[in-house]
Amino acid sequence: MRIPIESRTSYRGRNSRPNWFVLMGFVGSALGLGTFGALFAPGFSAQTAAWYGSLAKPSWVPPGNWFAPVWAVLYVLMATAAWRVWEERYHRGRNPALGAYSLQLLLNAAWAPAFFGAHSIGAGLFISVSLTLAIIWTIRRFAPVKPLSAWMMVPYLGWVAFAAALNYSVWKLNP
Repeated sequence: MRIPIESRTSYRGRNSRPNWFVLMGFVGSALGLGTFGALFAPGFSAQTAAWYGSLAKPSWVPPGNWFAPVWAVLYVLMATAAWRVWEERYHRGRNPALGAYSLQLLLNAAWAPAFFGAHSIGAGLFISVSLTLAIIWTIRRFAPVKPLSAWMMVPYLGWVAFAAALNYSVWKLNP
């Protein structure tokens, strides 16, 4: 029997079961990179807190205590989406999709050191726009492999687009 490689549901084997250890690896790496970024946030450095507090910000900035729980949920959601794509080991689009996911994850981790660590609003804006585009690319790569995984990335795209708009507003208000 011939196995269709480009089908929406790739064959994984008769006795195939989800690999929960790999899922924990995906979730752990996403949360780990998120934790790395959080180390540059105002809560970890008095100097960064003073710098960020001195910036003019738009009125629609969400409260600071929203960021950690929202990011935690988004990291788990996007890691689960990537894991579901990883499970499709016979799909031709799997590796390029995971490459796009890795790129956007690295851009995500680079934003906080650029914005908070280097105190560079412009570098943060460049990275946030690049990240938004990389997430769109990831969604496009996920869609043929696992359509639900592509949809699981949409809330993340929305939050990052919001964060990019916020970064842009801070950039405009602080010439």
